[in-house]
Amino acid sequence: FDEFNRISIEVLSVVAGQVKSVLDAIKENKSEFLYMGEEISLQHSVGMFITMNPGYAGRTELPENLKALFRPCAMVVPDFALIAEIMLVAEAFSEAKILAQKFIRLYELCRELLSKQD
Repeated sequence: FDEFNRISIEVLSVVAGQVKSVLDAIKENKSEFLYMGEEISLQHSVGMFITMNPGYAGRTELPENLKALFRPCAMVVPDFALIAEIMLVAEAFSEAKILAQKFIRLYELCRELLSKQD
């Protein structure tokens, strides 16, 4: 689920109970379990992943009972200049560092000056 913390706190509380019921069934190694009043089969390879963008306006903090059901994983913006340099070195460019910096500046200018294409 993307941008999970944009969901209202009331809905998140309901989701916490639903996620917990699935996780409990996995822990108990059940092949079927009761989910919202209905018996359903369980695939043990199931995974639940959420993304959050904290710090933006309109974002809510996850309730503690829901936060406890997921493992946090911090993400950072990658070093595009280093990635570009490595790609250029792999293609045998002798001035890869300088060329990578120029490419990154070009991409930054494109992002700033060109309109978004939907």
